[in-house]
Amino acid sequence: QRAWLEVRPSAIESNVAILKDRLSENCALMAVVKADGYGHGAITVAKAALMGGASSLGVATLQEGIELRQSGLECPILILGNFTESEELRTCLYWHLMPTLSSIREALTCQRLALASDRIFHVQLKVDTGMSRLGCELVDAPCLVESIEQFSHLSLKGVYSHLALADGDNHDQAVADTDKQNKLFESFLKELPPTKEVITTHLANSAGMLLDGRFHYDMVRLGLALYGYSPIRHLEGKLGLKPALAVKARVTLMREVPKGVGVSYGH
Repeated sequence: QRAWLEVRPSAIESNVAILKDRLSENCALMAVVKADGYGHGAITVAKAALMGGASSLGVATLQEGIELRQSGLECPILILGNFTESEELRTCLYWHLMPTLSSIREALTCQRLALASDRIFHVQLKVDTGMSRLGCELVDAPCLVESIEQFSHLSLKGVYSHLALADGDNHDQAVADTDKQNKLFESFLKELPPTKEVITTHLANSAGMLLDGRFHYDMVRLGLALYGYSPIRHLEGKLGLKPALAVKARVTLMREVPKGVGVSYGH
């Protein structure tokens, strides 16, 4: 072939281990392998990340989750995207995938499906603290948690939010903006009603995880850093991360041309 990609699973495994060493005590690591593992191959990345110490996986779509299950992976898998159709949630239940809930409507659908199948449906709730995409309103979140807890066939495994500005070029501003979201998330957690089981809390992406240990909580969701790249400019080359992907091509001809000579179409 004229050009090709090379992916090194050993680099993924090493990066996970390096990042885990920077986490707060008892903080777990979720490896985000959406978009075919950021183009690296989702199954390859997932297996390497789990070998390196990741405890769960995150994907964006239903099909991505199914692909991982079909490969034989049995770890917890969270689908970060949103579902609007009951058939999508039914498929989540079948494949033991955790959907993200943003409203009582989805929770009711999950309860109905789980009840009909006589199975416990593991779910997570997303709370909006400033991303303004998916997630329930902050003011509604405690009541929504309480409602989910009352459903007989739902098991709330986690509550989380999503950082919007942690990777900003201005470090001080990124910390300040992220701290605002963190305080909102903390305020929600303080109002959480008693729950039947321990709920995993998570907020930080790669950038948030590297900004400050205060954002680690019970788990972090790492994407970009997993693949060997720092989302924070001043930390580039300082974390010991190894890029896991290389684009290579064979050199077939070398020529020397005088200065000012145009090359190829359009010169």
